[in-house]
Amino acid sequence: MTPDIQRELIPRAAAHHLIGALNAMKDKLVTAAERWQLLDENGDVPATSSYAALLQHAADAQGLSRDVLRLTADFARSPHLTTRDGSTVLRHLATAATMSSHATSHFTETAEFALALSADPTDRHYLKNRMVIDHASARAFLRRTSESLRDAAKGLDDHLTFQRFLAPLISQEGPPPPPPSTPGGRHR
Repeated sequence: MTPDIQRELIPRAAAHHLIGALNAMKDKLVTAAERWQLLDENGDVPATSSYAALLQHAADAQGLSRDVLRLTADFARSPHLTTRDGSTVLRHLATAATMSSHATSHFTETAEFALALSADPTDRHYLKNRMVIDHASARAFLRRTSESLRDAAKGLDDHLTFQRFLAPLISQEGPPPPPPSTPGGRHR
């Protein structure tokens, strides 16, 4: 295998490990986005929105964001980001890190509005609308984070497919032929 091709390949074990981590993280984000609901079964903001419960959404989202940031930082420190496919994966991871950070702040703002809702009944309609918008935005950021992680995993999977395609071609090449020799055993 030529050194140029070898430099472009991400080791299979490393790619499989990262794909597994990305898929597990993606699943956690999708589950959180589906599970963390603000509205009741009638589609209304509950009369007594729990500041503590909404703040827990923010705390849990921050934990997920920290995990996404850690995955991104680990990949950014690896030698694989210098490859074409590696830089594409890193772009998806960078987007995921940004999106997950936005989710945390929107969940926090939702909780803040819930606290204000109980203290200030005059702006109740405005505060409820802000809560719905911020909570929906936070959940959307979690979904967008999971989509970016899915795209990063797909990029790695495509890279592994390329490696599988390349393997038979490389094995057919065999070692380079020895240089021609002259009579008497001396090489030119």
